[in-house]
Amino acid sequence: MIYPKIPLAQSLLEICNAKDIHDIVISPGSRNAPLTIGFASNPAFQCYSIADERCAAFFALGIAQQKQKPVVLVCTSGSALLNYYPAVAEAFYSQIPLIVLSADRPKSKIDIGDGQTIRQENVFANHILFNANLHEDASEENDLKVNEAIAIAVNQKGPVHINAPFEEPLYETVSELSVQPLLVESKQQKKEIPALDVFVQLWNSAKKKLILIGGNYPDAIDAALVNQLANDASVVVMTEVTSNLHHPNFISNIDTQITPFTDDDFKAFQPEILITLGGMVVSKRVKAFLRKYQPKQHWHIDALRAYNTFGCLTHHFETTPNAFFSVFLPKTMAIESDYLQNTLKVKALRKIKHADYLKTIPFSDMKVFETILPMLPENCQLQISNSSPIRYAQLFDIHPSIEVFCNRGTSGIDGSTTTAIGAAFASGKPTIMITGDVSFFYDSNALWNSYIPKNFKIILINNGGGGIFRILPGHQETPVFNTFFETSHSLTAEHLAKMYGFEYFKSDDEIKLQTAMKVFLAADKPAIIEIFTPTEINNQVLLKYFKNLV
Repeated sequence: MIYPKIPLAQSLLEICNAKDIHDIVISPGSRNAPLTIGFASNPAFQCYSIADERCAAFFALGIAQQKQKPVVLVCTSGSALLNYYPAVAEAFYSQIPLIVLSADRPKSKIDIGDGQTIRQENVFANHILFNANLHEDASEENDLKVNEAIAIAVNQKGPVHINAPFEEPLYETVSELSVQPLLVESKQQKKEIPALDVFVQLWNSAKKKLILIGGNYPDAIDAALVNQLANDASVVVMTEVTSNLHHPNFISNIDTQITPFTDDDFKAFQPEILITLGGMVVSKRVKAFLRKYQPKQHWHIDALRAYNTFGCLTHHFETTPNAFFSVFLPKTMAIESDYLQNTLKVKALRKIKHADYLKTIPFSDMKVFETILPMLPENCQLQISNSSPIRYAQLFDIHPSIEVFCNRGTSGIDGSTTTAIGAAFASGKPTIMITGDVSFFYDSNALWNSYIPKNFKIILINNGGGGIFRILPGHQETPVFNTFFETSHSLTAEHLAKMYGFEYFKSDDEIKLQTAMKVFLAADKPAIIEIFTPTEINNQVLLKYFKNLV
């Protein structure tokens, strides 16, 4: 076996191996050579080489998203580390475990004008769960910090940073270990569910209970519990495309349901009890509704964190939804209520109006989503970029067998494609990415990647700029808007597809799209279908949609 000669590097490798941390994403560099040599020379580790550190971090995020266990990021010293930050922030807010392992210059070289040197310690301070600033020599103190960092990444589900200084020479190797690092067993403290009598009493006396589910892993909640909630006359369950939960009684198109509400409608729908679970919520309209028409009780169920998103949080149950509902629901009783019945009547009306309106619209972003979503193969994985795509997807039904993911922690467009590629590689499932043009071109280095599965495909909706800004209050048809907000362009993905070995298809009308989609989905290699939609029409179609739902 080949090991780096530097003892500190040996300790890091051995602790990762012992802790079952085996996915390692490495970006090229010299200062991290001891780590690169050690990880890549040991068959226990699965190493990936991604040159662009920003893409490397999102690729790791995609792997960790699917495996739900930490992935290690390894980079050289200097600005390389800073390029991890967008993915670190996403991991922090999406509760995805990442271990950032940065090589650094020794302390004596910091701030003296040495090359490729910055202040690396605590660089992610605002968006990290733990910083392990190591000393240059291997030591028990260092080992304890590394053990703690890994334990926190695993148990608290988020990013940690281990900063390791190495002095030259960096490339020397040995065949035997010179260290035996300290290993500390990680124990996660199990939190007990509190006494529920008071909460059961509140629940049993409330005729309007709303459950709002944000981003959620597939199969995270038992089907029996889902059915019990779905069939309670006093309960309305609202889900999003990323909730990965389905039932005919659920309200899965939130904006379609509530956008046309009048003040009286909102008051009638105002819940007495709100229960939230899962990750970040996409719908801005449901946030505005619950901030203005607040429930008396807001309970959040999550083993780790609770955000006071609506300004009325009254209790955080620090457990999983399965654990909570399996204890709580048997204690509750059914009460007479028309809350669900009235909501389902509105849902049925909206469904009719939705279908009627779609028959009238021209080729546009909305028509594209109406066309492509029913064509997606069952049991695939769907990754959606932020901005317009995730919001359009919220307006339509997606087959229950399709797993849906989106980087909603920070809701940024950066890294969407790279995350999707990492997730596709880790899951092994046929994966389709739906993205807008600005997000795609921003993250085009995602395609500079040797790990793209042949069953990975990109649906690129190109409307010539940041179309979402046209539906926001500041829209004006001026040079300032077009240049600095919408960022108008005439780029296409055709040459990028050719350069990176993707099969390329394109379409600019509904009939062509239906034909091209069939060939695109059948392609036996990575593929891109670029769909060109009219810039000026898209926002008009969407805004009229909500007016036609009444």
